[in-house]
Amino acid sequence: MREFKRLHQLSEVDELLEHQLSFLYISREGCSVCHSLLPQVQNLMENYPQIELGHIEVNEVPEVAGRFSIFTVPVLILFVDGKEYLREARIVQMDQFDEKVSKIYEGILG
Repeated sequence: MREFKRLHQLSEVDELLEHQLSFLYISREGCSVCHSLLPQVQNLMENYPQIELGHIEVNEVPEVAGRFSIFTVPVLILFVDGKEYLREARIVQMDQFDEKVSKIYEGILG
């Protein structure tokens, strides 16, 4: 299971987005969906070792909601060269999400 780097400020998010492939998991404290989905996403990311992983909580860094137009949590965002390529929110179908990530990953890294 791959661990996500805990991010505590927007500058750390900016550093994460400097990588070619980066993934941001946005959640909040007390969100049961957020906490149950995270281990599933961590397991899935085992298949994508080139993706840099970050996790940030909206209640800790409220500015992240405005920066990425977050209206619900959890939100899963995949970035390529700092640009958003894929976003899923709230209820995520893991098999479909895996397919989408795989296509992007293979398309970028060949």
